[in-house]
Amino acid sequence: MDSVTFIGTVAGFCTTLSFLPQMIKIHRTKSAHDLSLFMFIIFAFGVASWLVYGVLTGSTPIIAANCVTLVFCGYILFMKVKYGK
Repeated sequence: MDSVTFIGTVAGFCTTLSFLPQMIKIHRTKSAHDLSLFMFIIFAFGVASWLVYGVLTGSTPIIAANCVTLVFCGYILFMKVKYGK
């Protein structure tokens, strides 16, 4: 793995992993009241766009990170709709 791919992999890992504490908190507390639904919808669109970009450019770090991030974001969106009231 070259240094550029390594940096991209580390960046993707860190930004993806950053959602895990929020997911755990929402799951444990059954509350997503303070999260902005509109922000997460925009964010999910951005992540999906990055995923398409990664596929079109063949960038494995971008594809992998954004696949996982999109799943995490989808879970948070689901929990926001379910527990956001």
